[in-house]
Amino acid sequence: MKVRKDVFGKLRDGKTVHVFYLKNSKGMEVDIIEYGGIVTKLIVPDKKGKFGDIVLGFDKLEDYVKKSPYFGAIVGRYANRINRGIFFIDGKKYQLSINDGRNHLHGGKKGFDKVLWKGKSFSKDNGVGVELSYLSKDGEEGYPGNLNVKVIYFLDNENKLTITYRATTDKPTPVNLSNHSYFNLKGAGNGDILGHFLTINADKYTEVNSELIPTGKLLAVAGTPFDFRTPHKIGERIDKVKGGYDHNFVLNKKKENELSFAVKLEDPESGRIMEIYTTQPGIQFYSGNFLDGTIVGKYGKRYYKHYALCLEPQHFPDSPNHKNFPDAILRPGKEYFQKTVYIFKVK
Repeated sequence: MKVRKDVFGKLRDGKTVHVFYLKNSKGMEVDIIEYGGIVTKLIVPDKKGKFGDIVLGFDKLEDYVKKSPYFGAIVGRYANRINRGIFFIDGKKYQLSINDGRNHLHGGKKGFDKVLWKGKSFSKDNGVGVELSYLSKDGEEGYPGNLNVKVIYFLDNENKLTITYRATTDKPTPVNLSNHSYFNLKGAGNGDILGHFLTINADKYTEVNSELIPTGKLLAVAGTPFDFRTPHKIGERIDKVKGGYDHNFVLNKKKENELSFAVKLEDPESGRIMEIYTTQPGIQFYSGNFLDGTIVGKYGKRYYKHYALCLEPQHFPDSPNHKNFPDAILRPGKEYFQKTVYIFKVK
């Protein structure tokens, strides 16, 4: 087990961005940079024992800064969309920056994916990790309150990657943090994910309008292309979903904030399996609909439509504007806490 720190690059203002290489005793590796808290590589074995990188990304820092569609990044202060960037807390109206048509997406024009985090590596008996910290100041992108955030990546010897998120505030504010990795279990850039089998532990999903803003209705997945309660190939029914999958699934929970099974993703070709457990109430499944071949990523490979998928554990989109959704407002004296565990196996 080891963790190594190196220089990944420099930002235009001259600040240095470090990369942390986390490697366990089985050879699994996770690389994380301080810019955006981005997972740049996730290297796991296939059924033949061959190691491969299963997340999309870039070789150079400048590409992440210029043209990344949130590859591998921490997204926040509020992951996903807020309708028109408007919400109310205790009767007071707040207006956030607008960066997705008429709406606010993933924290705004300069969300947590575009800021420089401070990294600190650590090791334990059963694994290695890095703690990233960032102070989001009062008024940043329109959000109220100074938000102190810590995100901890921990890789253990059982090929489990755990991401723990913590935050405190001095004013009531919406908080919804997630990781936006693009996965392809065949290997990054090695074709599409339509043959991957997906299971999602959800009986319902949030209905959205044409701008992907929730209507407030929770719809049953039964009898629809959104029913992944048993494994289905992603490409099996994708043509019946206008634009492809980009929807929040309401995870089945026995109790609030419990760490429970959310997703299983399996690629028959490589034999790789990824399971996700999370404390979050929802998970966004995005099938890489906007990838169009214009992006050249790591290893010189071009990323085309459906060449990866995202599975983002989260609060529901636009929660501050829907009383029937789980509460996403963090208040002074309370701590935002959530944990997501990614388990990698082979079949």
